[in-house]
Amino acid sequence: MSKRTIKWLITGVCLLVIGGILFGGAMAMLQWDFSKLSTSQFETKTHKINESFRSISVDADTAAISLVPSAEASCLVVCREPQKVTHTVSVKDGALVIQVNDTRKWYEHIGFSFESMTITVYIPAGEYGALTVRSHTGDIEIAKDFRFDSIDIRNHTGRVRDYASATHDVTIQTTTGSIDVEGISVGSLALSVSTGKVTASDVICEGDLSVEVTTGKAALSDVSCRNLISEGSTGDVVLSDVIAEEGLSLKRSTGDIRLNHCDAAEIAIKTSTGDVKGGLLSGKMFFAQSDTGRVRVPSSATGGRCEITTDTGDIDIEIIDR
Repeated sequence: MSKRTIKWLITGVCLLVIGGILFGGAMAMLQWDFSKLSTSQFETKTHKINESFRSISVDADTAAISLVPSAEASCLVVCREPQKVTHTVSVKDGALVIQVNDTRKWYEHIGFSFESMTITVYIPAGEYGALTVRSHTGDIEIAKDFRFDSIDIRNHTGRVRDYASATHDVTIQTTTGSIDVEGISVGSLALSVSTGKVTASDVICEGDLSVEVTTGKAALSDVSCRNLISEGSTGDVVLSDVIAEEGLSLKRSTGDIRLNHCDAAEIAIKTSTGDVKGGLLSGKMFFAQSDTGRVRVPSSATGGRCEITTDTGDIDIEIIDR
């Protein structure tokens, strides 16, 4: 190693040490509160709603949104927001409307913050009309204490957790993130994610249930519905104690399919690369085919049609008594 290289290495180490000392001194003066390094100053605004409403509409940008039960009969909307990014809260045509108002110039978006915007809606537990939520970036959570006529949630990046039931349709879409629904009863349920995971448990669906996943895993347990339809490109499908009154249709390009104590009147499963294994609760007339894998299904001449095809993978199905 040349003397010049050694000199540059020593200089670099010295600069790192000096930088560390200066940073440590600065943070010590700030009592190691990293939030003080933020270029955006946040404040909390509380909106008290005295007017009656039935439906709720939230249109946010990057805020995390939560609907939680209120301890009082009144409604409060608490927004944690930076300067020049405000949320308007009003009641229009019987609906609670929350909208974002971003007045920042383009250059004011440059910076960093250790805090995120939040919108917390406190409403009394009970039944409401339509719930509509639109968000670009941020988690969304709906507490179990509510029941709506319908729920429509569209999100780009973030986790969506819905524990509230609905009399009619529930639609949840997210581009990059995950969807969790638990302990709900709905008229119909449609869950869609491009990259992420879909989890549904303890769900009663009177109509059809659809799950679309481009890349990610779908896991459903303790679910009953009329028809279950799931399509996706890459990712496993795991169904446990899932009962479809009429049809069960599963399609995947790459990924395994597992059926644990599941059943339907008619079953259709198709994969390109992946195994299909598990147990059904009643006999079926099986039509199973794999180009390069092993096929093992019960021999039965009674029951509904069960068609399973895969290009590369094993098929292993059995009938299980509860």
